[in-house]
Amino acid sequence: MKVLLMKNQQPKPLSVLNLKSILMGFCFILTASFLSGCGIRSIPMGKNAVDAALAEITNQQKRRADLIPNLVSVVKGYTKHERETLDSVVSARSKATSIQLSMDDLSPEKIQAYQKAQGELSQALGRLLAITENYPNLKADTQFKDLQVQLEGTENRIAVARGRLIQALQEFNNLVTVPPTSWTNSLVYHFSPMPQWSVPESEKTKVEQTPEVKF
Repeated sequence: MKVLLMKNQQPKPLSVLNLKSILMGFCFILTASFLSGCGIRSIPMGKNAVDAALAEITNQQKRRADLIPNLVSVVKGYTKHERETLDSVVSARSKATSIQLSMDDLSPEKIQAYQKAQGELSQALGRLLAITENYPNLKADTQFKDLQVQLEGTENRIAVARGRLIQALQEFNNLVTVPPTSWTNSLVYHFSPMPQWSVPESEKTKVEQTPEVKF
């Protein structure tokens, strides 16, 4: 009787169906691990991150451009001898808003032209804000003070958005140029590295400097 019970308690061999289920589960885990590290998902996600970062920086710079007409209008009401400075701001704004960036046309030349125009606008705004020191009544104007606050906040957001774009571009370029994700890119996506958000050293200080906003 004891021998019979021991025989009945022995584990049954795995059926073919159970073995197939185990193998399928194992293959699924291996496939998921491979796909997570080969770039199938990370490459398009990296491209989307660049697109979002580019949209953010252009959105913030558009917001700055939208503030300028009101700023010029308020300043013009107090200053009678600053026509040249006001005209330079209007001209720089027109040039800056005429250059648009998109993911389909993100060439080094287009980026440089865009940044140069935005840099010239920053410099023009800096000169405009500097002359307001000579007009106490203008500095005390409520609308002018409110525009200054909005402008300062926008400049800060532009700087943050610029940093995020640079990081997103670097991460995307690594995905499409560094193995093993670059192998997936070569086989599936065929994306080219995107030009980094940079300017010549001779212009970097002028372009990157934000106008000083004093209260």
